[in-house]
This record gives sequence, structure tokens and C-alpha cells, in this order.
Amino acid sequence: MRAIVQRVKNASVTVEGKVVGQIGRGFMVLVGMKADDTQADVDYISNKIVNLRVFEDEAGKMNRSLLENGGGALIVSQFTLYGDVRGGRRPSFIEAACGERANELYEAVCKKVAESGIHVERGIFGAMMDVALINDGPVTLLLDSRKGF
Repeated sequence: MRAIVQRVKNASVTVEGKVVGQIGRGFMVLVGMKADDTQADVDYISNKIVNLRVFEDEAGKMNRSLLENGGGALIVSQFTLYGDVRGGRRPSFIEAACGERANELYEAVCKKVAESGIHVERGIFGAMMDVALINDGPVTLLLDSRKGF
């Protein structure tokens, strides 16, 4: 499982002209599922989202987590995080989880983050979405449950 986590001042996702999810300060998370991901991958990514220490403390150092700092997480499924372009110009999605399994894993991440006490907003799985955000910092981190980077 992979995720791109962006610290944001605000973020929203719109589908067919309607805002379906929005947050103020917190994390905009794009999450991609691999075909063979398991609950261990869900747990790893969810734990990182909740506990990454990238919010400033009283001394101005990145030392506080989303859980400690408050704020929400807008989590959007992102199939293309498993697009492989090493072999050419057109991405191969052979490693990406598809359909029902991908949606199950996406829902599991959203649920696990919410269970930790974080307010979670979502995109709509499989929909064409317009994502808007104001990146705070900017702070953007790449996560991989298999620790590939």
C-alpha cells in the first residue's frame, strides 16, 4: 500500500460539481492499494497517517502528530500510485488492486484512521474527482507499507 500525505491548510474533493468531502487543517491523503495488500498494510499506513510528527510544537519544530494537533484527514483512493512507467511512457497498473478488493482496503484505511479519533472525510471510490488543496509548508511525504522508499 502506498500513500501520499500532504499537510494542508484545507482540502476538498468534488464529484460532478458537488463537494463530497472537505477538511480544514490536517492531511490530504492519496492512498493506492496493491493487489496483494493485507490487514498488515492497512495497519501500517493508518498508523503512519495518525502518528506522523509533522505539525509544529510550541518551539516551531515539526514534533506533533495529527492525533495530537487535531484536524482532519481527507482520504482519496488513488489507483495510479501503482502506475509503473519504468518500461516506457504508458503506465502499467499490473500491481494495483482492482475493484471490490481495492475498495475494501480503502474503506479499511478510512475506518482505521477514524477509529483513532481523527475526523475522516472521503472521496468517492472509482469516481472522477477534482481535488483541491492548499499545501501547508509545503509538507508532502511518501509512504509505502513495504518500505520500498
